[in-house]
Amino acid sequence: MAISRERLVGVAATSPSVLLLFLWMAVPLGMTIWFSLQRYLLLQPGANTFIGLENYTFFLQDPAFLTSLTNTLALVGSVLVITVAGGIAMALLLNQPFFGQGVARILAISPFFVMPTVSALIWKNLLMDPTSGFITWAMSSVGLDPIVWFTDWPMLSVILIVAWRWLPFATLILLTALQSLDEEQREAAEMDGAGALASFLYIVLPHLARAITVVVLIETIFLLVIFAEIFVTTNGGPGLQTTNLAFLIYAQALLQFDVGGASAGGVVAVILANIVAFFLVRLIGKNLDGE
Repeated sequence: MAISRERLVGVAATSPSVLLLFLWMAVPLGMTIWFSLQRYLLLQPGANTFIGLENYTFFLQDPAFLTSLTNTLALVGSVLVITVAGGIAMALLLNQPFFGQGVARILAISPFFVMPTVSALIWKNLLMDPTSGFITWAMSSVGLDPIVWFTDWPMLSVILIVAWRWLPFATLILLTALQSLDEEQREAAEMDGAGALASFLYIVLPHLARAITVVVLIETIFLLVIFAEIFVTTNGGPGLQTTNLAFLIYAQALLQFDVGGASAGGVVAVILANIVAFFLVRLIGKNLDGE
C-alpha cells in the first residue's frame, strides 16, 4: 500500500526529534550497562577489565542493598500516606470560602517550589537543630527535652522534610479536582439527610479518586530517587538507617570510587523503578477505566 505524501512529510518532520529523544535515553543507558560489566575503579585508571555480571552479583548480595531497598519503600510509602491524607484535608480546607483565601492558597502551595537542598537546610538548621531550632525552643517552652532529630529519629526526619515539600503538590492537584465537583449533587445529598462524613465518603472521595491516582503515580516516580534531602541532612546515616537506593549508588560511585558497581546498581534501580511504574500504570488504568 502506497504511503501518502502527507504521511511522509509528517514522518520526516518528527524523525529528528524522535531520534534525538532516543539517543538522549539510549546513549546514557547503554554506557551505564557497559560500565556495569567492567571492573572500573576511579583509583585505578586504565586498569578496566571485562568481568561480566560480577558487579551485579556483588551489588545484589551486599547487605546494604536490602537495607537501602527497605528504606526506599518505607520512605516512598510514608510520604505517600502523609501527602495524600494531608492533601485531601488541606484541599477541603482551602476550598471553603474565607477571608484571604487566595493568599492562603499561594502560601500553602509555595513550599513545592523550594529547591530540595534549600528545604533540607531550612529544616536542618532552623527547625530541627537540637540547640537553636524552632522545634527545640517550642519543646523547651513546655518543659520537654529536645530531640536530636537526625540521631534519634533519622528516617522520620527525612520523611517529614520530603513530605513537607510534596504536600503542596498533592494539595494543588486535589484542590483542582475538588473545584470540579458538582455542588448540586452534594446539596441534594444534604437535603436527603446525609451528614458531612457520609457526604465525604460517598461523594467527595470517589470524585477525587482519579486525582489521587495521579498524585500517587507522579510522586512515586520522583520519590524513588530522593537524594538531596538525605545528602544534606543525614548523609545516609547513622549507619545505613537513611540510605536509600539513590544514595547507595552515589556512595558506591563517588565515595568508594567503584563506577562499575555503581553502574550495576543504577541498572538494578532502573529495573525496579520500571517494575513499580508498570504495576502503578496498570492499577491506575483499571481505576480510570472503571469510572
